[in-house]
Amino acid sequence: MTLEPLRWQLHVSWSLLTHHLDRLTEEEALWQPSPQSWTVRRGEGGWLGDWIMPEPEDGPPPSVAWVTWHIGLWWSSAYDHTFGTARGQAFSWDDKVRTVMWPGDVPSTVAWLTALHDQWSAALDTVTDLGEEVAWFPHPLGHVIGWANVELMKNAAEVGQGRFHYRAAHA
Repeated sequence: MTLEPLRWQLHVSWSLLTHHLDRLTEEEALWQPSPQSWTVRRGEGGWLGDWIMPEPEDGPPPSVAWVTWHIGLWWSSAYDHTFGTARGQAFSWDDKVRTVMWPGDVPSTVAWLTALHDQWSAALDTVTDLGEEVAWFPHPLGHVIGWANVELMKNAAEVGQGRFHYRAAHA
């Protein structure tokens, strides 16, 4: 396998996400579809996402802000452990969910996610072996990249769905 199909998947997934991010309002982002929704909450250190470990199989419906925080959480973690300073180190969600902050508003969130996309894309330029073992992920590097693309596509759909539900609830 070559990197080309994986880059194409990333492009498609990112295009679908930016379609929604470019239109996202603060109201849509912070709206909670139910009282049990996971969302982002302002604390002493900034905005943190709701999270319980172990993650429930059928978690509550998240706010769009939570989904964008989740994208930043997994993408920054995947980058750090695959290409960055934590490469080769053990991975723990417990550590990450307490330190990765949501930026606090939609424009800053879009800038944050765009920077993560650009950083990830630049890292793909350095890939020479898709079969390389990755310490934190039980599959080779090509699978990590494929997983990131699938996760991004899923999250793009969740952002879109959240926006659609908000509009339906406020029509």
